Order: sequence, then C-alpha cells, then structure tokens
Amino acid sequence: MTIRHAASSRPRAVRHARTRGGHGVLRGVALATTALLAFAGSGMAAAYTQLQSNIQAEDVTELLGDRPTPTPDPDDPNAGQAVNILLMGSDVRDGANAEIGGEVAGMRSDTTIVLHISADRTRVELVSIPRDSLVEIPGCTRSDGSTTRAQFGQFNAAFSIGSERTGLASDAAACTIQTVESTTGVFIHHYVVIDFAGFISMVDALGGIPMCIPNDMRSDKAGLDLTAGDQVLNGTTALAYARARTGEGLGNGSDTDRLVRQQKLLGATVRTVLSKSLLTDVPQLVQFLNAATSSVTANPELASIPAMTGLAFSLQNVSTNNITFMTIPFATAKSDPNRVEWTSEADQIWANMAADLPLVPAEVPDPAAPADPGTAPADPGAPVDPGTTAPEDTSTPPAPADEPSEGDALTAAVSDSCGPA
Repeated sequence: MTIRHAASSRPRAVRHARTRGGHGVLRGVALATTALLAFAGSGMAAAYTQLQSNIQAEDVTELLGDRPTPTPDPDDPNAGQAVNILLMGSDVRDGANAEIGGEVAGMRSDTTIVLHISADRTRVELVSIPRDSLVEIPGCTRSDGSTTRAQFGQFNAAFSIGSERTGLASDAAACTIQTVESTTGVFIHHYVVIDFAGFISMVDALGGIPMCIPNDMRSDKAGLDLTAGDQVLNGTTALAYARARTGEGLGNGSDTDRLVRQQKLLGATVRTVLSKSLLTDVPQLVQFLNAATSSVTANPELASIPAMTGLAFSLQNVSTNNITFMTIPFATAKSDPNRVEWTSEADQIWANMAADLPLVPAEVPDPAAPADPGTAPADPGAPVDPGTTAPEDTSTPPAPADEPSEGDALTAAVSDSCGPA
C-alpha cells in the first residue's frame, strides 16, 4: 500500500493504495457488513442489536445553518451520487479516555480526513487536513443554542470551539463540518467521530497491527517506546504511535510528519483486517465490530448497520488501485512558522473533489518532450540475443535524497515487513 503526502509542490500523479487482491479491501468490508445482516437469521439477533445500539447517532443538520443541499437528478433519481464523509479522531480526555491520555479539559481533534466516494463508485479518496492549518472558522451554533464568533485560527480549533460549552462530540463535529465546507467548497454528507478508547479496542480485537518500524522511536509525552524492526503494535502502542509528535526518531516534530505515520498505520490496519478470517470466525468478527462501534458518533443516515452495509456493498468492486491517500498541499504559514497554510494546489484538489473529479489527474507523457540524454532509445526491430546480458551500468548513482522539505511531494511506502520487498 502506498501513500502520497502532498506538500507545497505542484501536484503530480497520486500514488494509490495497493494491497494483495485487486478488490480485496472494499469487498472485505462489504462482505463483513453483509454478514451482520445475516445475524438475525442465524440466531445472533442479540449481537446485531448490541452492535447497532453501540453507535451513537446524532443529527447535526439544524446546527449547520442554511447550506445548499445536493438533490438527486430529477431525470434520473436513481443515479449514483458522490458521497463525502468527514472522519474525525477525538482527543477527548474524560472517562476511559482520561485513563489513556491523561485528564484534560475540553475536546480536541488531532486527526481529520475527508473521505470522498465517487458517484460511479470507482474511486475512494482520503485527504488528511493538518491540524495546524490556518483557516477561517465560521461562527458556529451549538445544541444548547449558544453561538461562537467567526475567527481566523488553527483548523483543529473548530472541533474544540464547537464542544466548548456542551462537551458533545456532535457539536464539535458540526463546527468542523461548517469549517470544512466554508473553506473547501466540498459538501459533507456524513460524519464519524471516534475516540481513544474505541481505537485501542479495535486494534486489540485484531490481535495487534504488524508494522515495520524504520527507526527507534521514543516519546515520553505520548507514552511511545518502539525499537526499529518488525513489530506488532497493540492498541495502546498503536495509539501512541499515531499521537506522538515530538521525541526521538519522530522527525522534526511537525504535525505533517505525524500525518504520514497515521496514514501508514491506517494502511497497515486495513491489511491486517484483510489477513484475518473474520468472516469464518464469527466470535472474533463480533468482538472486532463491537469494538469498532462502541466509541463512534455519527449522523443518523450513516449510524445504522443497514446503511453502512449498503454503502460498503456498493463499493465492493472498487479496485484498490483507485483508493488514494494524500495530505492536502501546504506550506509554512507566512504569519507563523509553527503553522501551515494551504497552497493554490489545494484549491484545485478541493474543486476536483466538489466536482467529483480525480483529485490529481495522472500525468500523461509528452510525446514531444526530449528523451533523457542518459538513456538510449530502444530499437524495437533489433534482434535480441538471449546469450548476452546488458552492459554494466558504470554511471554514477544518484546521491541520497535529502530530508523532505517544503516543495517535496513525499511518498511513504507501507510494506508488510522490514525485509526486502
């Protein structure tokens, strides 16, 4: 599985998520959720009821104000529509979450991803938004009737501002949705919020996540202590890996470095789910789904197992070559070196998403472009002597790449292990 982290560079062809089996990821999800619907007919109605009751459904439509709502094509009401889902990781620190991250007042979101599903169900694109992005946060309305003032600030402040008086994840989600819609022009159809405890339970229900750790990593603040090499991360360690920002072996301590690690963890989690025989091991399937649904808040249209099943089943034939992970293009903010701002390339990506177009069109080679002077064109008519080998390459190898910096488009390959591919 490969991930593209787009910095401030000109967008290039996005590397797509790849894994064994052309349609494995979405087909696996579709089959697993379809299996849930069979529970009632197989003596597992109680399990189905428990899983459904785990999901907290909160309708935030009234909090979003007057916004243009997409309507079906009157000439073809059954035509497919693009779907945008806002995924948020909640850093709330009360109850079980306080035991994990330490009790802290308020609610934050360190992870926000816009998930786009194309109308023809051939593409799935996930765009991470750096929490340190400086954006215009609109005035928001909370469920208790209180309102906030419009302000310019750090993107993840919208989540905190929304929940400031009520402590509700739904209010936090509503303010974040408004911020995303007003700054990107992308309509958000659904939202999902998941917290610390839910994430840990999901990883532990899978028996841990195997990952290649490229170097020793230490972070006292996040409780992370990992040694380089092949490791199986349990829930607590996986969360620390995703949360860690500063410490030994964690890059320059930027939020964007952390985003790359989070995307690697997401890819490894998908791969782990696919490697498990969840469909033939019903107790483990129920354990995993119970963990996955226990700490989730979502809008009612999505927060039902039949709705999730229908959406997942519609994606069963999506090729994993058409599943894209990326981070919105950014540069260091002119006003604050500790913050970032989106570049003009980001405008085009959001416009493409709103129009349901591929986020970054694949580059097409220019036939008029001069050939690489160091490469001789092959003669398709020349005979091939199987008894000869290509001449040894005596050219000077390229110098090692420098550490990534602004202007680079970073590609982070997620391998199954630290061994050779």
